Amino acid sequence: MLRNKAIIAGAADSDVGKVPEMSGLALNAQAAQRALADAGLALSDVDGLITAYSMTEPYFMLGSVLAEYLGITPSLCASLTVGGATPGIALHQAAMAVATGEAEVVLVTAGENRATGQSRDDAVKALSHVGHPYFEMPYGPIVPSFYALIAQRYMHENGTTREQMAHVAVAARAHARMNPAAPAAEALSVDDVLASKPISSPLNMLDCCLISDAASAFVVTKPERAPDLPHRPAWLLGIGQCHTHEHVTMAKDLTAFGSAHSGAKAYAMAGLGPADVDFAELYDCFTIVPIIEAEELGLAPKGEGGQLFESGETRIGGRCPINTHGGLLSYAQAGASGGMHGIVEAVRQLRGGEGVRQVAKHDIALVHNEGGVLSSHCTMILGRDAQ
Repeated sequence: MLRNKAIIAGAADSDVGKVPEMSGLALNAQAAQRALADAGLALSDVDGLITAYSMTEPYFMLGSVLAEYLGITPSLCASLTVGGATPGIALHQAAMAVATGEAEVVLVTAGENRATGQSRDDAVKALSHVGHPYFEMPYGPIVPSFYALIAQRYMHENGTTREQMAHVAVAARAHARMNPAAPAAEALSVDDVLASKPISSPLNMLDCCLISDAASAFVVTKPERAPDLPHRPAWLLGIGQCHTHEHVTMAKDLTAFGSAHSGAKAYAMAGLGPADVDFAELYDCFTIVPIIEAEELGLAPKGEGGQLFESGETRIGGRCPINTHGGLLSYAQAGASGGMHGIVEAVRQLRGGEGVRQVAKHDIALVHNEGGVLSSHCTMILGRDAQ
């Protein structure tokens, strides 16, 4: 049990959008320094470092390279590759390290310069490598095609509509427009989403995440440090993982995924349920994804995730605000950083003081990361206080 055994003491994002003057390593370093400053700690306090992967940097052991870049010599260091689920799994690893005494202060970072650090051809090539090298890649699909396949089946079985999916993007943009750090500032309507450039039916351009230069970081440490921190920490109440497949052709089902199982583990550890969640930060690489996650995590009945977004209840001021920073759809997506921004946003919302986008009730946050093609899942329950 990790409930109340670890806290997130500080969290921050790098600059996001198009940041051509910074490399992926520089973005990670900027986020790391900001997160440590937020926690009132220094690089010299860090004895654990966990980072993700990079498609724009030429390094194999990214964790060691980042430690070298930051000038630290951690006793615990790792680079994780679990797609968009990497940040949540890194939090899980960091919490276990702190709880077992393997480390005192674990710095977790993720991000890269996806927008300016690679050409369009390189980006498409990288996306194609998600497919099975023998049974999928030879036929030419890339990541949007795999998610489009799932969207088509989900719509067929559950009655989810294109308009409901468009509402996911519209809500994300509305929240991003309240976020001064978000680069996507233009208003968005359902008609705008439906009229945007087709990518892979039924997904259009505005159903897809915002490729960015971005990084994010947070600091995990022992609860005993909480009284000495400059800001209220976020308490880890529950966390769970589930890994059902790697390649979509190997998935047993195209309408049921691992978030139901990872969520059940996280709720059980926290001693809480969906009704206790005040707001959620759900991975939203494509508009169909948070609809599926909302259903599997109990925020909406099966088949009614689309209706939840269409109803307006996921907006700030609604029953269950979702992706209050703008999500991957309208804030930033730079490799593994997408889910990381959701963790940072949850920490900020739990503290309070986020102005017009502050949710009214902010005691319990649910954050969900998914990686691959709805392959790997990590659900986190964070609290304003220990439970």
